[in-house]
Amino acid sequence: MRLCLIEDDPIMGESLLDRFQLEGFAVQLCRRIEEALPLLAAEPFDAVISDVRLPDGSGEALFAAQLRQGRELPPWIFITAFASVDRAVAMLQLGARDYVTKPFDITALVAKVRQAVGAEPAPRGGDAQAPAVLGRSAAMRELEAQLPRIAARARTVLVTGESGAGKEVVARRLHALAHPAGSAPFVAVNCGAIPESLLEAALFGHERGAFTGAERARKGYFEQAQGGTLFLDEVAELAPSMQVRLLRVLQDRRVQRLGSEHTVEVDLRVVCATHRDLRAWVAQGRFREDLYYRIHVVHLNVPPLRARPADVEWLAQSFLEAQAHRLGEPAHVLSAGARAALLAHDWPGNVRELENRIERACVVVAQRQLGAADLFDERERKPPPTEPLPTLEAFLADAESSYLREVLQRHDGRVSAAAAALGISRKTLWEKSRRHGLNADG
Repeated sequence: MRLCLIEDDPIMGESLLDRFQLEGFAVQLCRRIEEALPLLAAEPFDAVISDVRLPDGSGEALFAAQLRQGRELPPWIFITAFASVDRAVAMLQLGARDYVTKPFDITALVAKVRQAVGAEPAPRGGDAQAPAVLGRSAAMRELEAQLPRIAARARTVLVTGESGAGKEVVARRLHALAHPAGSAPFVAVNCGAIPESLLEAALFGHERGAFTGAERARKGYFEQAQGGTLFLDEVAELAPSMQVRLLRVLQDRRVQRLGSEHTVEVDLRVVCATHRDLRAWVAQGRFREDLYYRIHVVHLNVPPLRARPADVEWLAQSFLEAQAHRLGEPAHVLSAGARAALLAHDWPGNVRELENRIERACVVVAQRQLGAADLFDERERKPPPTEPLPTLEAFLADAESSYLREVLQRHDGRVSAAAAALGISRKTLWEKSRRHGLNADG
């Protein structure tokens, strides 16, 4: 699909260019009307995106001139400031397809363009039967399916979601897909935890003597992440001056240490994360609009745990196994009451809260089976939802899945050994494991 993008802002234009190319579009970027005119006359485009205000005229005048030529135009979408919405609406009355107001969500714009040209999103390439990595819920499987393509192409990614939802887990998964050998560095930085007076030196490094106490030169986090991934958590907490510095580095891909006259080229992926609503912060003047578009090329949202109950027990089981490995003892198991309590809880602290509750129970509780009281005190426990009992088929399937997981764990995932212990064929066990989404090494 061919897309004509008419945008004079270099940051927004390049961000949109990167994102639409990532989505599989062939994009022609024009910064002025005089650049767009010969292209629109000579080449058939599937869609046009145009800013309203351009250096040598207005996007609406360009659209009106194209209409006067009497030929059928491709779907035309305007980018406009809120103050110019009435002008964009007038263009809709003349036949434009749609408009977006700044600051806008790039993902939403992509969806508008796809809808305009009648194109469905490209297949994500995920195997529905593949073992869960980020979660078993449909939302997390869809998120997981997007990552291989993004890992191979995107240099800047924005991950949003509530605190504790798993934004860093997504960033680490993206890094692992991009660097399967495991040798590239992953550097995580909490931008809100470092004092503003120290953050510049921490991110960009410093030379010896650059300030009092700088007894030796030090690489900043950007240089430390060279060839790998820099994860900037809570990026919305950056002060305005640091937002300017970050924008410049993302544009130039070069850093300058404090006290140095030279710049250093950096080749890495930058994953920014925040629990804030960045569009609202841009509108309020609390976050730079140009930085927003620079980091918003690819936007991944991690849903809160309460919105994906299918992941709760799966995550709990993973944490139980991790604690068993750490403590060097058999894994605790969840009673039926504990599982019901986990599903009834609304998880204000998200995945981090779940992990902390499991860790505490594994450390404190001596018996192997964990009950609801081991995870929640009486005030926290909610009565389980009044749902109908599962069918016998569903109950047996759940019991079979739990038992197969237990046997596979005891035999380190080896199908042959587990099948012998179960008294079934290797092929039968492999098929059952695949059906239940269990790991089996063969």
